[in-house]
Amino acid sequence: MKKKELEAKLLELKSDYVRIQGDMDKLEFVGGRVSSAEEQLIRLEKEIAEVNKQLEEIEIHQ
Repeated sequence: MKKKELEAKLLELKSDYVRIQGDMDKLEFVGGRVSSAEEQLIRLEKEIAEVNKQLEEIEIHQ
């Protein structure tokens, strides 16, 4: 992927992370199950780390 595409993907992932985190907070408040939201956050954290790694590699090679 190109740098701009990776940056756009990173913004999208971060936005999803914030949204899911907010949903999880609401679920916790009403006593709902948060395990699914937690799993999604873990997956997003891994994806964010991978995109950051790819961006770093691009920066090194420029």
